[in-house]
Amino acid sequence: MPEQDVTVGQLLLAEYESVKSEQRARIGFRDNLLYVTLAVVAAVIAATAQAERPSMLLALPPVCLVLGWTYLVNDEKISAIGLYVRDDLGPKLAELAARSGGVATFGWEAYHRSDTRRRSRKTIQTVIDLTAFCAVPLAALIVFWVNGDATRLLVALSVLEALAVAGLAAQVVWYAKAA
Repeated sequence: MPEQDVTVGQLLLAEYESVKSEQRARIGFRDNLLYVTLAVVAAVIAATAQAERPSMLLALPPVCLVLGWTYLVNDEKISAIGLYVRDDLGPKLAELAARSGGVATFGWEAYHRSDTRRRSRKTIQTVIDLTAFCAVPLAALIVFWVNGDATRLLVALSVLEALAVAGLAAQVVWYAKAA
């Protein structure tokens, strides 16, 4: 079989396809985490109401923390891939293209970020993220504190859960500002 030389451009395009494939997979996974969170919240609330045991609400904060952190990490990686394409791969390919007549590369990666409503959408998404992953478990804790069959151990656990949820909320806001 004759050897075929691989050009730098082909390698960069293959890398682009690879990172975009990862980005697409992460977007699908991230977006499904909101639906999973809603389903878990509904299930825990239904089970709690049926059993009439407010202490069962203590299951919501850890679940929302794990799902929320996973959502946040995937969202950050999605943004990092976009940044990498805009700031690294795009310029490298643009430099190669300039040698052969010049062509703009990956314009969509920057263009979609210039939408005038982008900031409001990001703000609304942050509020949704905070509600799904932080406000709901905090509300569950408040219901537990008001109506709970609280032992000292469960109260201590609930305080730790509240602190962890507050930490996640801070991370959600921090990542939103960084983006």
